[in-house]
Amino acid sequence: MMSEALHPPESAYNLIPVEETKKEKAPRYVSKFRPAVILEKKLIKEPIRTMGPARVELPSTENFLKKHSKEPKLPEKTQSSKDVHKTCSFTERKPPVPTRNDRPLMGIHTKRDFLKETAVVVPMKPHPTYVDTNKGHKQVLENSGLVPKFIMKKDYGRVPVYLQQYSKEEKRAREEYENFVKGEWEQRAMKHLTEEERQTILKNLKETWDKLHHEYQALPLIIETSSQRATKDRLERGMKQLEDDISLFERFKIIYIPKDN
Repeated sequence: MMSEALHPPESAYNLIPVEETKKEKAPRYVSKFRPAVILEKKLIKEPIRTMGPARVELPSTENFLKKHSKEPKLPEKTQSSKDVHKTCSFTERKPPVPTRNDRPLMGIHTKRDFLKETAVVVPMKPHPTYVDTNKGHKQVLENSGLVPKFIMKKDYGRVPVYLQQYSKEEKRAREEYENFVKGEWEQRAMKHLTEEERQTILKNLKETWDKLHHEYQALPLIIETSSQRATKDRLERGMKQLEDDISLFERFKIIYIPKDN
């Protein structure tokens, strides 16, 4: 195959025999943990751990199944009833029949007095019912809701205890929430300036405006450099802001400011 690949089929080099080279296979991969796995498998192995029936002893040849061995057997015969009657008759004798002249014993009560049981018989009262159809269909009156049995209770018309407790808890929770909201509003409320503080601030604003105006008047009439122009703009903005603040404090007598400032 190599000669045909290297040379064309009509080449003389194809006549030279070429030794066939066999490719050697790489050795089979064997894990380095194989001995440890085999050892662990031997240590963990237990009897009857895999699937299959348990090893039991085979029955011996002597305990083979015999004929009629599984048929039900009758109980063994005991002493006959006649013999039992004879033995009882000799051991326990009944008292003789009383004669007509004998008087019965008075004041003896047996375990069950049939006369009293039959004499004191209270007739059963019929359950009150009502008829709801023209064919005589009856229903128990107590379960119909027509009997005023609830208004006869002692606690009729009173508010249950669990409702009173629920209303108390709801009222307490509402009060706690209102107190919390009130405290938050008081913390976040704005501070009210007094008249003295307002006059002091107004005086300071006017003094600051006078200082800026004095600096502004000291500027030259002809502004040529950029620094002079920037100073003029700064002074004009400052005076304009101070004039707005002064007019605000003069116009409003009551002024609020945040507590944090």
